[in-house]
Amino acid sequence: MKATRTGLASLAATALGLTACGGGGGSSGGSASSSSADLVNGKPFTMAIATDPGSLDPDMTVLSVTRGMDRFLYATLINLAPNGSVQPFLADKWQADTEKASFTLRKGVTCSDGSPLTATQVADNINFVADTNNNSPLLGLQVMPGSKATGDDAAGTVEVTSGAPDAFLLRNLGTLSIACGNALTDRSLLAKGQGGTGMFKMGDIVANDHYSMTRRTDFTWGPGDWDKNQKGLPDTVTFKVVQNESTSANLLLSGQLNAATILGPDQARLTSANLFHADGQTPLGELWFNEGDGHPGQDPAVRKAIIQALDLPQVGKVLTNGKGKPATGFVTLLPKPCSGDTVSGNVPDHDVSAAKSALDAAGWKAGAGGVRSKDGKPLAITSLYGTQLGPTESSAAELIQSGLKALGADVTLKGVDSPGLNTAYFGTGAWDVSMAPVTLNLPSQLVPFVSGPVPPDGTNFGHIQNKDYESSVQTAATKAGSDGCDDWNNAEKALVKAVDAVPYENALAPIFGKNATFTVSDALDPTSIRMHG
Repeated sequence: MKATRTGLASLAATALGLTACGGGGGSSGGSASSSSADLVNGKPFTMAIATDPGSLDPDMTVLSVTRGMDRFLYATLINLAPNGSVQPFLADKWQADTEKASFTLRKGVTCSDGSPLTATQVADNINFVADTNNNSPLLGLQVMPGSKATGDDAAGTVEVTSGAPDAFLLRNLGTLSIACGNALTDRSLLAKGQGGTGMFKMGDIVANDHYSMTRRTDFTWGPGDWDKNQKGLPDTVTFKVVQNESTSANLLLSGQLNAATILGPDQARLTSANLFHADGQTPLGELWFNEGDGHPGQDPAVRKAIIQALDLPQVGKVLTNGKGKPATGFVTLLPKPCSGDTVSGNVPDHDVSAAKSALDAAGWKAGAGGVRSKDGKPLAITSLYGTQLGPTESSAAELIQSGLKALGADVTLKGVDSPGLNTAYFGTGAWDVSMAPVTLNLPSQLVPFVSGPVPPDGTNFGHIQNKDYESSVQTAATKAGSDGCDDWNNAEKALVKAVDAVPYENALAPIFGKNATFTVSDALDPTSIRMHG
């Protein structure tokens, strides 16, 4: 993969994530705006996003702000219900194991340019990601390298042979965004959100300000028992870039926004105003380490000492305003295919004295000003945090900085937005510790980011080499679905025990609504939006 590739970003306003598209609900609450009695047809829907999405090409991004917008533009072969069951979307029939999958397309599906969607075009989407020359960040994430797809246009069927065993082949292929028409041969059109199969068609684009879309009146292939004539659907959708959460909250209360993700203290006044909200879950508290050559994290003793020096439950409280809960694994989005706790008992206990002693033993000696060094190189740490994660992120970053300075590290904090994080991970490599979480709904989605090739040839941004993890993954990949959960859990435990990455706190990520209701899974579901008077 090239250094210019698109990187990660997590759920809604969070920084990093690997979210596959699916349906779903999410707990909700609020005022009378959630009543169906006052549904109004055609009202515009406006939603705040914390950062510009960049290129909208669905095959060239895992930025969640972008993938969330792409859900409005590009449909998927299947839809996942809140209970994990599979519903029809572009396909109405399917079969899959760990190596082969087949899909039969619904009839009458058209592209946003008016042309019919063909089985060959669906196969082209899969083959594009599978081709290593295209440098898609979804390679190895949703489509295994070497996968081959063929389409029978007359029968409307797509046959796929996976390039490697994939325990979640149906979910991975079935939730790939499907583009169509001329955009498949001119990807500059996809970068602008064209060539869509979804509910909305791209309209006006003003980068770093707003993106507008118009509902397609011919959209009849919504998930499940979709009715295109149901009441309350918006005619237009606008995504407005609003970087400050307090500003978003003010715009919600005044009715200038219909939806916004609010992670910080502004939640309280929106809840007090009895606004509707749909809640997703996000792994807001995670620590990642750069184990590349020349970085302190290459030394296991340093990684362990960093975790021992930090009071992670306290950091978690700061991150979530005390409303979070301890993480139990890397996968947070529902429905989760595997249960179990891969974190408890595997994270080093908070013990500053033990951390200092371990660094002493590893040759990191305290020098002038208390800063440690080894072989003449100071223990200098650049710590990244996401500026789009809400106001609590910087407070938590400062708490981490304080803890690491007490350990003897020279810590530089660097606040970055999602594109900046992408540049650091896949371009410059100028980071040592990252607070940016990765959002997953399948354990297999983690694999290319913690194993295999490193940037610029791959997505293993932490330069992790964990043989125990790789061994467990190899076994898990041969077992379909939940049959491999014990192996997936063992793989996660290996990462945590080696302090390659440590999840420690999950948070609710409520999307508040004003004069609109909706459901949330990995992102807001466009087919669920209902406008109210």
